[in-house]
Amino acid sequence: MKIITTKIVLLFTVLLLQASLYAQEKKPEVGIEEQLGKNIPMNLEFYDEDGYLVKLSDIVSKPTILNLVFYECRGICTPLLTELAENVNKIDLELGKDYQILTVSFDHTEKPQLAASKKINYIKLLEHPIKSGNWRFMTGDSLNVKTLTDAVGFYYKKEEDQFIHAGALIFISADGKITRYLLGIDFLPFNIKMATIEASEGKVGPTIAKLLKFCYAYDPEGRTYALNITRIIGVGIIFCVIAFAIFLTVKPKKSRNTEDKKI
Repeated sequence: MKIITTKIVLLFTVLLLQASLYAQEKKPEVGIEEQLGKNIPMNLEFYDEDGYLVKLSDIVSKPTILNLVFYECRGICTPLLTELAENVNKIDLELGKDYQILTVSFDHTEKPQLAASKKINYIKLLEHPIKSGNWRFMTGDSLNVKTLTDAVGFYYKKEEDQFIHAGALIFISADGKITRYLLGIDFLPFNIKMATIEASEGKVGPTIAKLLKFCYAYDPEGRTYALNITRIIGVGIIFCVIAFAIFLTVKPKKSRNTEDKKI
């Protein structure tokens, strides 16, 4: 009886483990599964708004804000792109110099002509003129689109003439590494700036960038950047200890000098 019970327990455990592994391997139908630290396939090719076929490795040469939309979206895509354009005006980083933006349609049926017409709408929102390549609106075939969306963990579902999907800004370093996700369609300029600095690996405004990266840390629960109080307090304590040690070292010397003068 004990042997049978043991076998049943073992079998049940194996089934639970298999179910758990299956659940972990199964991709979500709709949503975003963050792939931080992984690289996007740089050999993928997409059409820009002028109809030229370009390879990601040829254009991802600086910190890049990637956003996946479809141009005929009647839902969150327009608010997301509008919010992004408004934030470009607010952050003290220069689009084209410090970073670039890639807007890619995940609907493989959309063509460069549509991308070009949509681009005009959002470029008009920018306060300063930019070169065409600083913010590209791109389209691609089904294979390239799926490979990119899978690589960044972006999953969507077709429903009639629309798609069910999430919104996000995905930050990519110059070598194609995914460094940060900002989820949703509302973004704080500070969060975008910090995520861009993170993607640049400290090369954008080095002194300020290093100070900001030191004082602020990304909070994955709140999905925002917050003051790293522990780090700041720790540095404060170390500074006080060093200052006190210097004080103790210098004070006796001054006392001895005073005594020598009296003699």
